[in-house]
Parts: sequence; structure tokens; C-alpha cells
Amino acid sequence: MFRPNMFFLLLLPPIIFESGYSLHKGNFFQNIGSITLFSVFGTAISAFIVGGGIYFLGQADVIYKLNMTDSFAFGSLISAVDPVATIAIFNALNVDPVLNMLVFGESILNDAVSIVLTNTAEGLTRENMSDVSGWQTFLQALGYFLKMFFGSAALGTLTGLISALVYVLKHIDLRKTPSLEFGMMIIFAYLPYGLAEGISLSGIMAILFSGIVMSHYTHHNLSPVTQILMQQTLRTVAFMCETCVFAFLGLSIFSFPHKFEMSFVIWCIVLVLFGRAVNIFPLSYLLNFFRDHKITPKMMFIMWFSGLRGAIPYALSLHLGLEPIEKRQLIGTTTIIIVLFTILLLGGGTMPLIRLIDIEDSKARKRNKKDINLSKTEKMGNTIESEHLSELTEEEYEAQYIKRQDLKGFMWFDAKYLNPFFTRRLTQEDLHNGRIQMKTLTNKWYEEVRQGPSGSEDDEQELL
Repeated sequence: MFRPNMFFLLLLPPIIFESGYSLHKGNFFQNIGSITLFSVFGTAISAFIVGGGIYFLGQADVIYKLNMTDSFAFGSLISAVDPVATIAIFNALNVDPVLNMLVFGESILNDAVSIVLTNTAEGLTRENMSDVSGWQTFLQALGYFLKMFFGSAALGTLTGLISALVYVLKHIDLRKTPSLEFGMMIIFAYLPYGLAEGISLSGIMAILFSGIVMSHYTHHNLSPVTQILMQQTLRTVAFMCETCVFAFLGLSIFSFPHKFEMSFVIWCIVLVLFGRAVNIFPLSYLLNFFRDHKITPKMMFIMWFSGLRGAIPYALSLHLGLEPIEKRQLIGTTTIIIVLFTILLLGGGTMPLIRLIDIEDSKARKRNKKDINLSKTEKMGNTIESEHLSELTEEEYEAQYIKRQDLKGFMWFDAKYLNPFFTRRLTQEDLHNGRIQMKTLTNKWYEEVRQGPSGSEDDEQELL
């Protein structure tokens, strides 16, 4: 049986941290307002529409009857978007980078927001709310959500900044000991999750913001070896965790007794699609009044179509302590059906749809004529070749950031004050030593590969 605690403590943190750590920070912070609006307010809108629709349909005896808190809990968990397949297709087809970032940024923040909303509804279910009015219940839920969201985000941000300060201190030069340097990064990666869960905050939200901050600041303070080792380790672990999660998702079809109701499933799918539409289209038209790069109707449709559901809704459905047991079975069965429906139908139709409405970036399409490859394993293997080391000297930093005139808002403040304070500027000697170290380790690795797995002839004779 799939245990939710194993998912939330072991499998989910590496996936969420790697998502934040591998973000393209320029596109993310340039679209932070739009991403926040979609992920926070959009997820709340979707949760209220799905939850409210289930409640009122149940009161009208159209579907299985759930109370208000259970309906809102299900609406919150089923609003967690997991467009892993869509993002892979976006990258393969060279879709507009703004569309790519809006979908990807919304998805990683959306997961954390959905978990917070579900925990809010679950907390209200556990308490005795019989003597509390509806307005008081709403205010309590709003206060709990704000505390969880902003408290967890602040804790994760603070942890990430502290890690950057540890690596930037000159009298504690961890670059000389790569093993200790890498070990400290792993500790700082998991630390915000443990701290947040220990003080009843959202560990997922904390580790997400910690990953974003550590990638933006701490990553630049690492030695070249640790930079590549950190990227490869995170991607490998996240890839393995995702594989385990979807394997569990497939096995879960036969791991517990189901309660299937056709009317409940159909109406839930309709409400999920309708809630996603009310999330994307009105908010996109609203954002276009403030954006220089407009969100076109084609982009809106792709964003709506890419609202896939993954393993997070399933784990959250098992995490709910609903009574009686048939209610829990109904929620779990319906969640699995919706997940499979969105992944197989919507995920499978994304590539033909993108080709049909011609949403690809024409310039990138002309540059890149190679065959489409959706293999995540091959993408992980090409990391060293495709990514440059994040190291800038003082002169390069001045040329790329400080002297740029197009930076506005947080990007300007970050380039002017935060980045110089939290990142270490390297000298030409540091860069030279780093390249020598990388070349030495690469040559050593090639020599070990040429020897083969059995080692030298002396080692073979000793084994015989």
C-alpha cells in the first residue's frame, strides 16, 4: 500500500527542490507577478469552483453527497497541476519561452499552494466547527492559509540566504574541500523542509523557495566540481523519485478496494476542466493590461489544456482522514481516474495540438532541425555539455548586470544590491584553478572508464 508519509517525507521534497533549483531565474523573476497570480489566486479559484460544485450537486442529490469541508478538501487536492509531460513536449518543440515559463512556474508553485489549501481544509475538518458561522470559518481558513503560505515562503527564503552567506564568507572557504562543500549543500537543501514541518508550516512551500534562492545565490559560490555534481545529483534523484511515484500510481489501481460512481466521476471531470478555464482565461485577459509580452488566445488555450494532474493529488487523497471509509475510497478512486484521464488524453494530445495551432517559436524552429526527443534520461546525460558553469568575475558581472539599462523592479534591485552581497565574485586566478581542477578530474574519470569495470590486470589476478 502506498503510504502518504513516505511520499511527503522522501519522494516529494527532492522533486520540488530540484524544480526550484533548475528554474531559469531570469524568465521566472520577469514573470513572477503573472506566475503568482495563476498559482495562488488561480488555484484558489479552481479549488472553490470544484469544491463548491461538488457540494451543491451533492445537496441536489445529483452526485454522492459530501459536506462543505470535504468538498473543499477534494477541490483543493485535485487542483494540483503536474504538467511533467507537457513541459517535456514544450522543450522538445521549442515553444515560446514565456509560455514555457508561465506553465512551468505556475505548476511548481501550484503544487505547494494546493497542498496548503488541502491542509487548511483538513484542519477545519478535524476541529469542531459546529458552533462557528460560515463567515468565521472563511476567516479562519484565510488566516491559516496566509500563515502557511507566507510563513513557509519566508522560512525557505531565509534558509537559502543563510546558505549563501555561509559559502560567501572568505574565512570559511569550502571550495578547498569539495566533499564538505557538497555535503553542506545537501543539508541546506533538506533543512527548510524539516524546520517547516517541525513548526507546523508547509515543508513543500519552504523547500521550493529555498531551492529558488539557493540556485540564484548559493550556486554561484560553489566550486565548479560541486556545481556540476549538485546539478547531476538533484536531477538523478528527482528522476528516480518521479519514476517511483508514477510506478506507485499505476500499482495503486490494484492496491486498495475502490468505490466507483459514474456520475461523480463525470461531474468532477467537468468541474475540473471548467475550474481550470475560469482560472486561466479571465486572469490572462486581466494580466494583458499590465504585460508588455501579451498572452495570446492560443497561449491561453495551451495553458488550459496543459492542466494535467499527477501523483500529488493521489497522495493528498490518501492523506485525507475522511470518514466513513467508503468516502475515502470514493475520493481515491475518482482522483486516480482524473489523473489517468488528464495524463493519457490531455498529455497525449498536447503535441498534436501545439503543432495544429502553430504555437512553436519560429526562430528556434529554424535553428533546430534535429529530431524530437522526449527522453529525460538522455537530457540528464547531456547536462555537462549543454550548461555552462555559473561563474562571473567582477568585470563580467558589471558588464552583464549593473550596466544594463533594461532591468526594472526586483531584477534591478537584485542586480544592484542583493547579488553582490550574497554571491562571491571570482578572480581570474580562481577561474583558472577551477578549470584546471575540472580538467584533472575529467582526465582521471576517462582513465578509469578505459580500464573498464574490472580494473587492472593485477586486480583481476587478485580476484581469481
